[in-house]
Amino acid sequence: MNIIFIAALDFTTILPFALFGAVALGMWVVADTFMGGRTKTETRLERINNRTAAVKETSGTKENIQKLLAKASPKLSESMTPKNEAAFSKMKQSLNEAGYRGESAVATLSTLKAISAITGLVLGGGISLLTNGLDMWTLVYTGCIAGLSMYLPDMIVVYQGMTRKQKVFLGLPDALDLMVVCVEAGLGLDQAMRRVSEEMVKTHPVIASEFNVCNQQLQMGKPREEVLNDLGDRNGVDDLRTLASVMIQVDKFGTSVGRALRTQSDSMRTRRRQIAEEKAAKTAVKMIFPLVLFIFPGVFVVLVGPAAITMVKEMMPMMTGG
Repeated sequence: MNIIFIAALDFTTILPFALFGAVALGMWVVADTFMGGRTKTETRLERINNRTAAVKETSGTKENIQKLLAKASPKLSESMTPKNEAAFSKMKQSLNEAGYRGESAVATLSTLKAISAITGLVLGGGISLLTNGLDMWTLVYTGCIAGLSMYLPDMIVVYQGMTRKQKVFLGLPDALDLMVVCVEAGLGLDQAMRRVSEEMVKTHPVIASEFNVCNQQLQMGKPREEVLNDLGDRNGVDDLRTLASVMIQVDKFGTSVGRALRTQSDSMRTRRRQIAEEKAAKTAVKMIFPLVLFIFPGVFVVLVGPAAITMVKEMMPMMTGG
């Protein structure tokens, strides 16, 4: 009991300082985000000179926040960064699939995990103290909430990665059709990818950004085989890996690019249709649970309710002997 009391006393002593630190860090981030940076005149001049300044400004703000988070708590970032090479590669891959590919992406995620854990510790500890008081269950609840809060940024990154891969999967056949048109019109493979990245910015921005990265890497002198392999590896989409291998084989053996891309596009559309048919076939099974739990009880009450009430009224006199 003395150990429990000392632990709870230490927690109540640390709680005000933790609250002050969390509030101060949040105010610092907000102040630097909305008050720092360029002036309005510089922003307007940049928008006049570049039509994509709004997108660059948004990405610049995100990069500033990432750098701020990485510099604000280096100790927290180092404590949450995986020391194992396999775990570090897994975190890096999940960030790549979600679209976060900056140099400080891993450090930013580690810092967010630390801040989320501290926030969960403060909030969970405060709520537990108000509801349960100083006891053993307060420490248990606080530890559980802090642990779950620490993994919250990882779950958000995984969800964003799944959403991004779904967008790539749905928009890739359209991109291949456009590439087929460009190749058959006389453009090379690099020019076709550049054209796709320019034309599909509004319809499929994820694919357009990926092809734009490939174009930039090719302009820097990186071999096409490595660029295509990176395209499939950094997104984690099987269709992109297959497309990359097909394009590499076409480049090596000199076969028809348009025919290979059209075949790949048809196979992707067939796979999408098969997935839609599979989901439609599973609908009947999935509808059983809401029908049994929510719809059938209501129908049963409406149909059997009046008869049950009548039976009860007729049986009551017989049961009471009246």
